[in-house]
Amino acid sequence: MVYGQVFHHESNEEDLVNINVGGIRHKVERCILLRFPNTRVAQLLQCCSISAILELCDDYNPTEQEYYFDRSPQVFYCVLNFYRTGHFHALEELCVFCFIQEMEYWGLCVKDLEACCFDWLFERKYKKEKNLENVCDSSPEEISAASSDLTFEGTWCSDTRKFMWQTLEDPGYSRCAKGLAVLSIVIILTSIVAMFVHSMPEYRHITYTDFSVLACLEITCIIFFTVEFALRMFAAPRPWKFLRNPLNIIDLASFLPFYVILAFEGLNEKDRASLVNVEEVVQILQVMRAFRVLKLARHSEGVRAFGETLKDSHHEVCRLLLFIAVGIPFFSTLIYYIEKDDASSTMSSFSNCCWWAIVSLTTVGYGDVYPQTLAGRIVATFCILCGLLVVSVPISAIMDNFSKYFGKKNAKK
Repeated sequence: MVYGQVFHHESNEEDLVNINVGGIRHKVERCILLRFPNTRVAQLLQCCSISAILELCDDYNPTEQEYYFDRSPQVFYCVLNFYRTGHFHALEELCVFCFIQEMEYWGLCVKDLEACCFDWLFERKYKKEKNLENVCDSSPEEISAASSDLTFEGTWCSDTRKFMWQTLEDPGYSRCAKGLAVLSIVIILTSIVAMFVHSMPEYRHITYTDFSVLACLEITCIIFFTVEFALRMFAAPRPWKFLRNPLNIIDLASFLPFYVILAFEGLNEKDRASLVNVEEVVQILQVMRAFRVLKLARHSEGVRAFGETLKDSHHEVCRLLLFIAVGIPFFSTLIYYIEKDDASSTMSSFSNCCWWAIVSLTTVGYGDVYPQTLAGRIVATFCILCGLLVVSVPISAIMDNFSKYFGKKNAKK
């Protein structure tokens, strides 16, 4: 007996199937390919006519009985390994979307993936999809890049709107666009300074109808914000998507209260008396002027990076808030029952204890409320240690997302 006759089974040429994938030829036993009858190659072997064969492959050579597929040879190695071993693994070097398309072409589903590759594939797919969704929302440069000719094609005043959109959204588009961006920043800073001056006691009595220097300055800023927002909305490829953008909602909230307050101030005493809680509504609307500070986010790469990092790290941030929300009632309850009988303790109410737990878990420690007893200080020590651990755990993930954001920006440049 010759070595190999027992350990190696030689198949007949009739039992071998010739498969050519992207120029790479394979000879595979028919019985191996028929193990999974729902796949493309197994269905191909069950065809009875050449026309049926050509519906499942790109070409067929009847002389050599060779099936040709114009597909990725690398992925087919994974498919072939699945036929032979029953284990299907993913290719890390291939685009996740291309791999899924190739997998579906060969008649395989995601459930056929091994557990080691299943989680990795979906995590990578989720990140890629999230990055694609943020292309039109992350920054003015990305917005203008997404606004291609196809976006404006077929719409009214397409050329004019495209020019306005790129001028208003991308400071690097032209000198005019850069000048408008600088002017917008100056107007925003001027409006913020006017808001601070208006809060001083000697200027609080000034209203928009007084036409003083301060009032005229703020009215000028509001008119600029209104015109800028109206032009950007007019030029937007998709106005409804434009209005759903958080930065654009902030822009709208920065000047809309002005018109509502102006309408209230224009009412006479009789009309004001008929309205309920007018002063409270006006005060709330005046608080909304703080959104003008956030308008700088459109022109600041650092602020946008911070916002994108929080968005990408929402799972970690939610976990952090959950841990703090669990720790506050736990430690505040412990400290309350330990300190409540001490006459010198300031923790005589549950609300004071909750405030102490918040400042301790977040490692702020104002020192206005603190335990007096030995047992209370021991609990406080554990509370502070837990706060340090809870706050430090998500920091690495958040910093990783922060560096990834700038990595993407540098790669695009």
